[in-house]
Amino acid sequence: MPEPDDTPPPYRAQLLATEHWSLLASRSTTQSEVLVRINMFLTLVSAGLVSLALVGQAMGFSDMFRLFAIIVLAFICIVGLLTQIRVLNVGSEDLMYVLAMNRLRGAYLDLDPGVEPYLMASPYDDYEGMGRTYFFLGPRSSFSQLAGSSMMFIIVVVSMLLGLLGSVLTSALGAPMWLAITIGLVVGLLHLLAAMATGGRQFFSFWRTYRPLRSTPTTEEQQ
Repeated sequence: MPEPDDTPPPYRAQLLATEHWSLLASRSTTQSEVLVRINMFLTLVSAGLVSLALVGQAMGFSDMFRLFAIIVLAFICIVGLLTQIRVLNVGSEDLMYVLAMNRLRGAYLDLDPGVEPYLMASPYDDYEGMGRTYFFLGPRSSFSQLAGSSMMFIIVVVSMLLGLLGSVLTSALGAPMWLAITIGLVVGLLHLLAAMATGGRQFFSFWRTYRPLRSTPTTEEQQ
């Protein structure tokens, strides 16, 4: 009886490459879809604010205009919240794609360990590997990466819109201007903090339950 052969089949690299290209295509499609959603939302915001300015001039900023402004801003805020949820979900999906492709790079190293010096993205599907793949040209904890992300951009825009809606509602109830501005600032700030906390909780809860297949070696192990 012949002994089992531990040599990987010759088509394994082809199968891994096919899966890699499938993940790349899915990631690209997801990113394109969310960018279209963001563009549609920003177009709606622009059109809504312009319409408020034109209608306000035509109606002399009367009580009817305040009602119109509340309806328009409420509609924009609802669309903004839905867009924000989608952006947060896409962030989680993108993390999934990155870890999946890191795992495939690890499989490439199993087939040919000599290619490791040529990989800038990580072959390890753990937290450190994620950081290297996302930020291999700079510090992995760079604040600019978070501040400049689409997720933070949408959160800030929606927070400002909610704050504006809160100010308009407070003003429509007859409150003084200073109180309306204060309410708007508080509403916007609360949403900003709540959205950031939600995104952070979603991110860290994933890492508490996730078990990587390959972990980044420590400095001692590398030596």
